[in-house]
Parts: sequence; C-alpha cells; structure tokens
Amino acid sequence: MTEAGTALAVAIGRTPRTEALFTGAVSDPALPLELPAIPAITGAFPAMVREGRWPVSEMAIATFLMAKEAGRPLVLLPCVLAARAQEGSLLCREDSPLRGPHQLRGARVGVRAYSQTTGMWLRGILAESHSVPPEQVRWTTFEEAHVADFRDPPWCERAAAGATLEGMLREGTLDAAIFGSEAPPGFRTVFPEPVDASEAFRARHGFVPVNHLLIARSDVARDRAPELMRLLNLFNASGANVTTRAALAPALSLAARWCAEQGLTRRSLALSEIWSGTPHEIG
Repeated sequence: MTEAGTALAVAIGRTPRTEALFTGAVSDPALPLELPAIPAITGAFPAMVREGRWPVSEMAIATFLMAKEAGRPLVLLPCVLAARAQEGSLLCREDSPLRGPHQLRGARVGVRAYSQTTGMWLRGILAESHSVPPEQVRWTTFEEAHVADFRDPPWCERAAAGATLEGMLREGTLDAAIFGSEAPPGFRTVFPEPVDASEAFRARHGFVPVNHLLIARSDVARDRAPELMRLLNLFNASGANVTTRAALAPALSLAARWCAEQGLTRRSLALSEIWSGTPHEIG
C-alpha cells in the first residue's frame, strides 16, 4: 500500500480507455494516482526503458519484448491499452502504381522507427501472407529505437536530417510509408481492401494485433504487488482491457516470433520469459 498522501506515478496516454482515471471518475482512495501529462505517450517509452522513470507505464509490445530480451528490469501486466487492425496504416500516393502489398518487394518503405510496433505487425503480415520478407524491402527510418543499444538491420537506411515521413512519401522518394493511429490525408492504402485483410488476420490468428500494454518496473512488481492489483481494478473500471495471461498468449507468442524473424530481437522469447517477474497472483 502506498504511504498516506503518496501517489503512484503511472505514465499512460489520455484516451477513451483511460479518461476516467484522468478526470477522477474512477478512483481508489487507497491508491491515489499521479498521471503525468505526456503529449505523445511514445515519448515516455525510452525514458521507461532506459531509466525506469516511473513505477508503471504504458509501453508498445515490440519495445517491451526488445527491452525484456535485453535484460531491462521491466515486467508485463495483463492490461491492453491499444489494439487495432494494422493494414490501414500502410499508405502510398494516390497515383502510385502499387496495386497491393505483394508488389512491395524491392520498394522503398518508410517507417518512423524500425522498432515501431505497427511496423512489426505489418512486416509480419507482409512476410506471412504476401511473400515479402523484411530484408527484401528497402526500409527508411527516421528515429532510433527506444532500446538504446539496438541498431537497425542492414536492410534499413536512415533518412536525411530534416526529412519527414509524410514529406518523402508526397515527393515520391518513398513508395509507401507506415503511419501510426492518425494517417495524414491525401493518400490511399496499399492494401486494396484493408478491412477484409484485417478480418483475414483475425480469422487466422484469433486476435486483433496488440499495440500497447501496461508494464511496471521489476522492483515495483516485487515489492508492491497489492497496489498493482488495485491499479488493474482501476484500469478495468475505466474501460481498458484487463485480461489474462492465457488470453494474451497468442498475441505475445506471435509478436515474439516476428520480432526475432525481423531482427528486433536475437531470438523469440518464450511466454515464461515474457511473464518473468510478474506477480503470480496477477493474470
């Protein structure tokens, strides 16, 4: 239990799933929360990976798997904060000759960072369903990974200083680009029928791709497990998807395999490794 008057700092994005926590509509007098204002939650990920800045944080699934494999003292909590179909995030110009993802072999494709979770899911889909493995695409990246010692694989090149993902796509120096949850206007999807493609993924794998989960520092998980249980109850009441280890197993297993196949990790982590350090009573 927290000491009287001491709040538990939790770095999360302000979304419909968490709004009630920010407004206080969902609260627990025994567990006051400190919710720092973070304009873009992805900006919290490197500070959490490299410094453990907060006791609890939101984190992209690819970043967590990379950090876990690298030995960072972080543990997973069974709470999904963002999950969505990915196919609508792969865009090209309206006048592009691309007529489908199968034509991306040898193409120039931009992504904010090679380690971005949306990119991880899309690269896996391209390889699995369209015979386009990651090493046969000319990837252009704009940022380093949140895990400091990671280096992009040799099939990537870094964009010139000052270049932007949207700008390079508009000018035609990229054939396609992967954007986050908010795609800019004026482009079309590389997948001719992205909704059908996402339904095919769900039918094949049994889940919607997970983007962001909740994680805690290892010392917090070890010493403050009852608080984390209370915290998960708050997230559940707020509308986040607080689930179980078993329910997350398909998404975690596939993400771990695809991270290894794409060079994000050196090997595919087993579920026992992914959940290492999570209190036994959680999930």
